[in-house]
Amino acid sequence: MLPMIAWSERILAGFLVAAALGGAVVAAQPTLCTVTSGVSPLTGAREASGIAVSRRTSGIIWSHNDSGAANLFAFDESGNMKGRVEVTGAAVGDWEDLAVGPCRDGSCLYVADIGDNNRSRRQLTIYRIPEPRPDDKTVQPAEAWTVAYPDGAHDAEALFVMPNGQMFLVSKENARSTALYRVPEPAGGSTGRLQPISQLPLDRVTGASASSDGNWVALRTNIEVVFYPAAELLAGKNPQPRRFDLRPLKEPQGEGVAFGSDGLIYLVGEGTGQSGTLAAIKCTLR
Repeated sequence: MLPMIAWSERILAGFLVAAALGGAVVAAQPTLCTVTSGVSPLTGAREASGIAVSRRTSGIIWSHNDSGAANLFAFDESGNMKGRVEVTGAAVGDWEDLAVGPCRDGSCLYVADIGDNNRSRRQLTIYRIPEPRPDDKTVQPAEAWTVAYPDGAHDAEALFVMPNGQMFLVSKENARSTALYRVPEPAGGSTGRLQPISQLPLDRVTGASASSDGNWVALRTNIEVVFYPAAELLAGKNPQPRRFDLRPLKEPQGEGVAFGSDGLIYLVGEGTGQSGTLAAIKCTLR
């Protein structure tokens, strides 16, 4: 047994090391997210690009392809298709994201035709439809409005809608150029000008979602999902996000992200060409 003075010296040394490393002994941080469902196929949505969790029908997830017919697909939480709905009055240029948000009809889906791999589009289109039920075959013609960047064309794959209906777009570029834009309200059929808010140090953002309480915004890339406090992000403050590595999921090509209930986060991807993919994680955000 060591003498009492030796124990005291060791304790003192431990406090001195802690002080040198930052002044306090910090408890281990809890895991941000855990995987609740690994990658499974989304049969029917071979290029699943966007995802939104229904606010009208419990247990339903909406997705879409980025090319082909103007359809939305309804799936259950296991990836089983429950319906296909034609979006009348809409065309598919490069559909890249999907969001759920409020509108005069209660709950609406917002389809973002914003992809521009060649950076050649002068205008982008956002469609809004009242959220259908999975067994609907079609919906009333979509509202559409066009927007344009103030600084030339950019590629983009991420759109999110806040609980107050305000929309935001994030460009898909390298970490030195990625930008957050506010989407203006439609005005008399004219083209709206996107309003830049801030640069984001993220590389190639492929999807976005806002939590139903408006407290968090999730942005994802092919390899990670990051969570920003919404108030600070939308104020242009560029806060430090919480990050979760998605590489262990082994998504062939991760694309979309959506908040569910009770901390669930759903992820879709384009898969390998035969079907899209669906996965889920559960996250604790404070």
